[in-house]
Amino acid sequence: MDAFTHDDLKALLVNHQTPCISLFRPTTRGVGHEDSKRFKNLVGELEERLPASGQGASEIKGLLRPAQALLDDPPFWQNVSQGLAVFISPEIVRPYRLPIPVPEQVIVAERFHIRPMLPWLTGDGRFYVLALSQKNVRLLQGTHFTVQEMNLEGVPRNFQEALQYDEVQVARTVHSHPASGGRAGTQEAIAHGHGAGIDSAKEGLLEFCQRVDRGLQRRLKNEQAPLVLAGVDYLLAIYRQANTYRRLATEQVEGNPDRLSPQELHDRAWPVVEPHFLEARRQTAGLYRQMAGTGRTTNDLIDIVRAAYQGQIQFLFVPLAQENQPIHSGRFDPANQQVEIHERPKPGDEDLVNLALVCTLMHKGTIYSLEPEEIPDRPALAAIFWLPLGERRSQKTV
Repeated sequence: MDAFTHDDLKALLVNHQTPCISLFRPTTRGVGHEDSKRFKNLVGELEERLPASGQGASEIKGLLRPAQALLDDPPFWQNVSQGLAVFISPEIVRPYRLPIPVPEQVIVAERFHIRPMLPWLTGDGRFYVLALSQKNVRLLQGTHFTVQEMNLEGVPRNFQEALQYDEVQVARTVHSHPASGGRAGTQEAIAHGHGAGIDSAKEGLLEFCQRVDRGLQRRLKNEQAPLVLAGVDYLLAIYRQANTYRRLATEQVEGNPDRLSPQELHDRAWPVVEPHFLEARRQTAGLYRQMAGTGRTTNDLIDIVRAAYQGQIQFLFVPLAQENQPIHSGRFDPANQQVEIHERPKPGDEDLVNLALVCTLMHKGTIYSLEPEEIPDRPALAAIFWLPLGERRSQKTV
């Protein structure tokens, strides 16, 4: 699977060249040839739509090339999971194999359609797990419903790689024993002895942890999601000395993480972060009700679209993605701040909920994805503004 990170989102949000093409479809692990055939049908539908966007033949050919290249990439289709998202514009191409299904869609618009990516965009469910042992370093990104292992480019993958020790040097200061939480036969090196030998080994583990931390800081430099540690207690204690990530969880998953699959790590880490997410969501929903009537809340879609474009939304409540989810089709004119909502889609329309999502994220607002009945006042959307109506100042628009 392909991780969808804050930097990936930023690349989609700051894209300025149009058209922006968003392709989605569910996939089925193990039958890649069928998935590629179905995706080929989407590409055919895209080819039919592009002339209406004002593109010439050569531009259309260039836009279709990345999608057609995916069709000719058998390894890509051998590693699909439950969903596929492909974003294409004249300046970027981003395919993502997703661990959750997404509804089939072909959208050509002035901005990317990110609404199906809500599980990765919300402020109440995204977290990371660092599975740390001397033999393996793994980083997983999770939400309430998903987990995926991330590429660790720039992060040491094990103790030996981090310190460039050879096996003789390691053997002088460490020995093997059954790892905590592991079965018989599962070995993990630990420091032993007294004096300089043990001190040197501890220093080596600290340096290992420091190098992992530095790599993670580059990888997660703009992230605010909690990070949960998984590993044996003595190594995690050393890592906490090295850690500089601000959202490191106090509780941890103890035991040998090499024995655990990504899903098992997710299942053990979720109880660590869930109380934090539930409390943040509860407090924010309570804040909405407390501020009702003060000019800082609204559940009117037109007001939300305007305010999102102006960067005035602090919190946005959005329904969880569901089958047959209604599309609030319409148009927004930034010049005069006019919003039109159409019962039936018209040429040139866009999904106004998606527009509100894009603009809110562009201006550092937080999104909460809830069950429809959990959204305050149960509208299509609900929002809390940064400032009351009378104090709002026009900010730089998207």
